[in-house]
Amino acid sequence: MRVPESARRSSGSSSSDGPSQLLTREIVDFTRSASRQYHRAHTSARDVFVDVYSNALALGVVLMIAVSFVLTLRDELAGRSLGDTDLVAARWQVVPADVVWLVLTCLALVGIMSLARRLGPVTVTRAEGAWWLPLPIGRGRMVLPAFRRRLMASGGIAFLAYVPFSVLTSPDRSPTVHASSALVFGVGAVLAVAGAAILQLRPSASPTPRTWIVLGLVPVALLPFLTATAWPLVLVLITAAVLLAQVIPRVGDVPGVELQRGGAVSGHAAASIFFVDTNELRRALTSPPRHSASRRGRRYYARPTHSAVAALVRADVVAFLRLQPLPIAALTWWGICLGLALLTPALPVVVVLGVVLVAGCSVSAGTGTVARRIAVVAELDTLLPISPFLVRCSRILMPALAMVLWMGALVAVLVGLGAGPASLVLLGVIAGPGMGAGAVRAATRPPTDWSTPPVETPFGPVPQGQAASLLSGTDITVVAMIPILLALYLGAVHPWLLIAQVIASAVAVLVQASAR
Repeated sequence: MRVPESARRSSGSSSSDGPSQLLTREIVDFTRSASRQYHRAHTSARDVFVDVYSNALALGVVLMIAVSFVLTLRDELAGRSLGDTDLVAARWQVVPADVVWLVLTCLALVGIMSLARRLGPVTVTRAEGAWWLPLPIGRGRMVLPAFRRRLMASGGIAFLAYVPFSVLTSPDRSPTVHASSALVFGVGAVLAVAGAAILQLRPSASPTPRTWIVLGLVPVALLPFLTATAWPLVLVLITAAVLLAQVIPRVGDVPGVELQRGGAVSGHAAASIFFVDTNELRRALTSPPRHSASRRGRRYYARPTHSAVAALVRADVVAFLRLQPLPIAALTWWGICLGLALLTPALPVVVVLGVVLVAGCSVSAGTGTVARRIAVVAELDTLLPISPFLVRCSRILMPALAMVLWMGALVAVLVGLGAGPASLVLLGVIAGPGMGAGAVRAATRPPTDWSTPPVETPFGPVPQGQAASLLSGTDITVVAMIPILLALYLGAVHPWLLIAQVIASAVAVLVQASAR
């Protein structure tokens, strides 16, 4: 393909007005046209048809399963078929359901904004950064198409995700109102992504803009619950139009370093999703520790040690204190579990315990940051003059302590609310080491072997052992939580439950410590 004449005639200008829009348009169109021609030359119509057919079939199966599950769960909740017992005493069920749903919606919008800020949202790929950023031309036309696609994708995904939430939390609404609420939430997600783009314009600024954006999302979270009339949808659309009119013309002002950072994170996350590697996805989405975190545990680290095992334990403790992100997600899940337990009208105890199980697995997986980093160069552990069993036990120590605190605090509050006797707290504490072992096992699981022949499933072909690889670690966490969940369901601590909890946690720790 011929290089644009204007690109060969001019190298740009450093004046305040910048180079001409014609030069920018020609260069961007040239590189994108060359990229399209390359992909067309290396892609056959048969491959495109197979990919489209497989993805459409898998998506259809997923949607049918999701719709069936949501409708069944809605009917069960409406008829209280999952049981009439409650997790906590009736006198503590004082939090209105609408308040809890509003808080969850607000948390979802804040989470979308935080995720979009981590991924960019205004980015360039590595190739685009190498070709475009050194050129003295405007960047707006370069980054705007990808930013628009990201806005539409975030709005569409948020719309689809909010539909089942609306159906489950407001079963008396009509389908039109459900669709309107989901549409309002989808536009709210677009606002959250646009807010992340505003933060990207000044990446090293004070936290004040982030605080204002989060506060601005609170009234947006209220609008999906007011969709009996059309004015919430009109209001959020006008707000989105005004905000995007301010953001889109300025996307070219995002610093080049920030564009490349977002592109690297987005590319890493996309590759992790393509290969179904949750550990790599967590590595991509985990923010690097702050500079102040390097001072945590310095006095403890400076103390002399008298054995190699003590030195390793000390190093793991300090690494956990310095590399582990702030426990925002853990506290959020803790608050969600507590809020659902205090809900009125009360949810069935099975539903609340299901949320506790999901929260425990999520929080447990989040404590494996250090183990995930070490797993990248796992061969270094073989060089330590320590038994591999003791090395793995040292890796389990801090995640286990973190889960002991989280489970102990959660169960203690539930006991205070009338969930059962005080001995339930003991079961929660004993479950912590098993959950910590599950976190380390999940963080150090080997990647999927893609060289094996795929297995045909309703979701499309997947490698052999893919499900086992994904569930590695999570299975141990679930096993460690089963006794405490049964005790919460029964509202009592039987001796066999205490024995089962000790055995479950001990087996979880031994399995991970003995893994090869």
